[in-house]
Amino acid sequence: MSKEARLAKIFSSDGNAIIAALDGFGFSMNTQGVDYTCEHLEQLIANGLDAALVTYGQAKTYEKELSKITTILRVDASINVYEPTVPETDQFFDVTDALKLGADGVVCMTFAGAGKREQFSHQMLASLAKQGEEWNMPVIAETLPFGYPVTTPESNDPKYIATAARLGAEFGADVIKTRLSGEDSDKEIIQNASRPVLALGGPKTDTLTYYKFVKHCLDSGARGVAVGRNITQDKNPAGMVAGLNVLVHKQGSPEAAFDAYNKTN
Repeated sequence: MSKEARLAKIFSSDGNAIIAALDGFGFSMNTQGVDYTCEHLEQLIANGLDAALVTYGQAKTYEKELSKITTILRVDASINVYEPTVPETDQFFDVTDALKLGADGVVCMTFAGAGKREQFSHQMLASLAKQGEEWNMPVIAETLPFGYPVTTPESNDPKYIATAARLGAEFGADVIKTRLSGEDSDKEIIQNASRPVLALGGPKTDTLTYYKFVKHCLDSGARGVAVGRNITQDKNPAGMVAGLNVLVHKQGSPEAAFDAYNKTN
């Protein structure tokens, strides 16, 4: 299968994507709702979910449920899972593992501005990109300036985020997954990335406010969202996806998305 065909399985026919980030077990103790979401994945698919980002273990544990949707394998993970800031990561899997599992993409984090962590993460990305070219496997880079959480004004500054995103493209990524700040200058991130951009899940807030943030991301040029806790820890995961579907695939308003959320069980 060509890389373009695999990308077409991640992104819908309109070129946009709603991705559930179900890979929390590789990075955090805060994984409430992930297993429930995996077990009820069919409801999310019915409401517009395009793909799921998973760990190696999930791909095996939930093989039946995940067989109904495009999957993207997380190849890196925390090496200090009890520390929520994710101070260090390492690579544990690669493109060949994704192929064996039937995945249609791989994803890893990069940390521009983080010293030795920057060097390692970009080397990992470049290695994956070379493998991706050999095996026609899309590579997604989750480009996070300075580190995993937002800890300084710079780590949430569109100029810094844009530079980190462009580095991801320069080291071979086919798609960039990154945070957006909520500011008008987020458009600079999309333009500088020179690749399709998926916005990270965004702030944990009330549902309507969250949908307004997603609409901002799309208006800034993002090609969709990759959402973790805002799906898995919502009281209505299927409704959350239904609302995202209104925004991402139907070009609807946040208010229409909120209405879809409330009407979906």
